[in-house]
Amino acid sequence: MASKPGILTDWPWAPLGSFKYIILVPLIAESIYQYVVKDEKERDFSNLLIWPFMLWRMLHNQFWISLSRYRTAKGSNRIVDKGIEFEQVDRERNWDDQILLNVILYYFGSKYFPGGSHLPWWRTDGVIIVMVLHAGPVEFLYYWLHRALHHHYLYSRYHSHHHSSIATEPITSVIHPFAEHLAYFTLFAIPLATMSLCRAGSVFAFASYVTYVDSMNNMGHCNFELIPNRLFSIFPPLKYLMYTPSFHSLHHTQFRTNYSLFMPFYDYIYGTMDKSSNTLYENSLKRKEESPNVVHLTHLTTPESIYQLRLGFASLASKPYSSTWYFWLLWPVTLWSMMLTWIYGRTFVVERNRFDKTRLQTWALPKYKIQYRLKWQKESIDNLIEEAILEAEQKGARVLSLGLMNQGEELNKYGEVYVHRHPQLKVKLVDGSGLAVAVLLNSIPKGTNQVLLTGNLTKVAYAVAFTLCQRGVQVAVSGEAEYEKLNRSFGTKSEDKLVMSKSYYHQIWLVGDELTEAEQRKARKGTVFIPFSQFPPRKLRADCFYHSTPAMQAPMALENVDSCENWLPRRVMSAWRIAGLVHALEGWEEHECGYTMSNIDKVWEASLKHGFQPLRVPTQSKS
Repeated sequence: MASKPGILTDWPWAPLGSFKYIILVPLIAESIYQYVVKDEKERDFSNLLIWPFMLWRMLHNQFWISLSRYRTAKGSNRIVDKGIEFEQVDRERNWDDQILLNVILYYFGSKYFPGGSHLPWWRTDGVIIVMVLHAGPVEFLYYWLHRALHHHYLYSRYHSHHHSSIATEPITSVIHPFAEHLAYFTLFAIPLATMSLCRAGSVFAFASYVTYVDSMNNMGHCNFELIPNRLFSIFPPLKYLMYTPSFHSLHHTQFRTNYSLFMPFYDYIYGTMDKSSNTLYENSLKRKEESPNVVHLTHLTTPESIYQLRLGFASLASKPYSSTWYFWLLWPVTLWSMMLTWIYGRTFVVERNRFDKTRLQTWALPKYKIQYRLKWQKESIDNLIEEAILEAEQKGARVLSLGLMNQGEELNKYGEVYVHRHPQLKVKLVDGSGLAVAVLLNSIPKGTNQVLLTGNLTKVAYAVAFTLCQRGVQVAVSGEAEYEKLNRSFGTKSEDKLVMSKSYYHQIWLVGDELTEAEQRKARKGTVFIPFSQFPPRKLRADCFYHSTPAMQAPMALENVDSCENWLPRRVMSAWRIAGLVHALEGWEEHECGYTMSNIDKVWEASLKHGFQPLRVPTQSKS
């Protein structure tokens, strides 16, 4: 929002929220109806093409968003290092508003504007008209409109909203108040309207011009340099005819320079070109891929989880993971993404963060949760994890933490197999079990004297149960097989606090994977489920409380946090991910993998020292 919002700031359909596309239903229905009922000679196919073209623009913009986030996470050719936070993601959430506005105006223009209907596929004169008018009047008028928008009156009421983003993303290019977008549409309509009035319009000229504007807008805000220097060497005048991402990035950092639309010509003429434009361009091109100090290795969970990665849909990634009803509409894209991950078959960078001077990256394996349960996939996953560890070693990473199922006991003995295969490994492998245990122990309400342990046993479960027994807390186990395993492991050290129980009256449940629906139904009202597993249990009881999987609140010193880690709330990180960072911050030189575990108290105190805070256990009565 602008600092002093002016008139026509809000979009007309803002009250509709996520249902704003309902306003297109009558228009789409009318287009289809007219195409079906009219004779073949009277049908206006160009009008019908408006709707698939709208979808093309959305996919085109999403491509730029994903590409930009991937490239800036890797760091190569990045221009501005400043991070992006949730506030910017929320502000730029409705980037599709301008597409919605455009498609409505295109629809009525096609029906009522002279020469706007029954367009042929190609006309050479129309293409020339569009090119000439854009290079002439549009670029000139935009330059002066843009300078006017930087006058304090208009800037404070409109354009400051756009400039709230210092580190830009492709979608930043279209984040403006409604009134400002009306001005831009009028400007960009000059070539299209003139072409139509001259009866020289064509589908190609219309679609290619709008796609060109979208491409240049996205490119100028992508925050990584991608225009090769050889283009300007081959044709030196090109620097007056095409801007670069670094050229426009200076406009967002310096504000009073580089006003041009896509052609810097007028900045040269009127002396508003930033003197550091060429230097920043050269430096950005030379910038190498960033070497992380800490790598967190995770993986995809479900086919739809690709959308809620940071590289997917920004608005979904900024919320805790949940299955959304409209995902089924995207099944072609989901299938395509599954094929792409299968073909690509390599670990990819998802996110970058910075904690003081420590650089973090999150890498994801192109494998889904279900694949980790298939024996014939074990070798492939094992190879991918090993390759990621060796790549992190090559890049100079000090610590690599294993997230989700990348640290399975059956898969790699909590990472121990890689240490045995590579005894000279310098990067420290961390499974985060020590901090996960510490978080669980501190999540149990003070004064608790008994808990119920159920679900598949893990390294974390053994340690939690043993520590609780040592502290005088009775640990009841519902499964006979699990009780026998724990009893053999503890021996006489359980202080007689480990018991077999078939009752479910306990207030505190420590739950792992494979917690059944039947077990949840047996819990008494007000039971608190505290997971020790990587994945949260399915929430079936409205009269019970569900705590998060082991996690802590991240301090504000952790920068560039603009997406949620799977199902966790904003700025909450899993204990396994935090453990890797704390390991690096403290400079610990040992691995935490296999059946070894960091000192629980030491890792807990270190986490608190660096600003991570425990989450509140949801034990308050619901209203």
